[in-house]
Amino acid sequence: MSRRRSGGLTVNARFLTQRLTGVQRYAIEISRRLKAMRSDIRFVAPTGVIHTAIARELAVETFGRLHGHAWEQLELPHHLYGTGLINLCNAAPIAVARQIVTIHDAAPFAVPEAYSRAFTLWYRVMTRRLGSRAAGIVTVSHFSAGELSRYLGVAPGRIDVTPLGSEHVHAIPADETIIARHRLGDRPFLLAVGSHSPHKNFAALVRAAERLGDVPFRVVMAGGADPRVHASVPEALASSHVAHVGGVSDGELRALYERAAGYIHPAYYEGFGLPPLEAMALGCPVLTSQAASLPEVCGDAADYFDPFDADAIVAAIRGFMADDVRRVDLAAAGRVRATQFSWDSCARALLAVADARLS
Repeated sequence: MSRRRSGGLTVNARFLTQRLTGVQRYAIEISRRLKAMRSDIRFVAPTGVIHTAIARELAVETFGRLHGHAWEQLELPHHLYGTGLINLCNAAPIAVARQIVTIHDAAPFAVPEAYSRAFTLWYRVMTRRLGSRAAGIVTVSHFSAGELSRYLGVAPGRIDVTPLGSEHVHAIPADETIIARHRLGDRPFLLAVGSHSPHKNFAALVRAAERLGDVPFRVVMAGGADPRVHASVPEALASSHVAHVGGVSDGELRALYERAAGYIHPAYYEGFGLPPLEAMALGCPVLTSQAASLPEVCGDAADYFDPFDADAIVAAIRGFMADDVRRVDLAAAGRVRATQFSWDSCARALLAVADARLS
């Protein structure tokens, strides 16, 4: 590869060194489609890639002696060679002007208690600089666009919205072994998926499960927390009324969605809400909080509750799990709703933004 190239695009693929969450899922699925859509796109990452199969698929170039934010801020800018830069996971080198940055939400501003102090301080400084310097800001919902405009002081016209997709959930067969391993096959269960960050509101769900008492179903939680990013996991999540299955593979997650009687998303702050969309795509009826971006994503294909009202959460769960007909209707509506969200559409929209903002 010539180091004198100009034009074209470079994708910051540092996400391939990070554990998989919704943000990295977005980056991977978008990158796959960008690779197929344009031949002038290169993908670069620091050493230490953990998603090696995807790195091979994208023909990722690795370089540098540094890692993490240090690589991104200090080494990446010197390897662009005249190309425009696309960043997909909230962070980007603040010294580069000819770049677009996907910032998924403003959670470290709105709910700082969910994150470590060091992460919150760095994120706020970095995103404010990016908001004033980057050629374009992309986000994943109109809710997040409003939040970023508010907290970063970015004019709404400089923020482009590209909603996420859902078709990745069909790519890997269900791994049913998780059902037997956690003994989940004996009665219906209500599934929740996500990190244990406070704004995901799992503690409220645990309290609701305890208040439900003796019911013919159980509540199951999948996911965890990254101690480098999130605040400590609250002890309130420990309860005999909830089954925790921890981090799961894509195949295991699909099995959980497909075997669950319903999916519940209690978050009170959410930039998009990928798990409810995944659940809908697989025909799992959704019960979710009426907060942040969630009504924007789920529309009329879900039932809702107030995430700050403990009584409302308990009543919503009781009614949802008792009404088999309603859940069948929601499952059908959810499948239709999910077809409106496509990774191909997201990638095309992102390329259009890059062409417009980086020209």
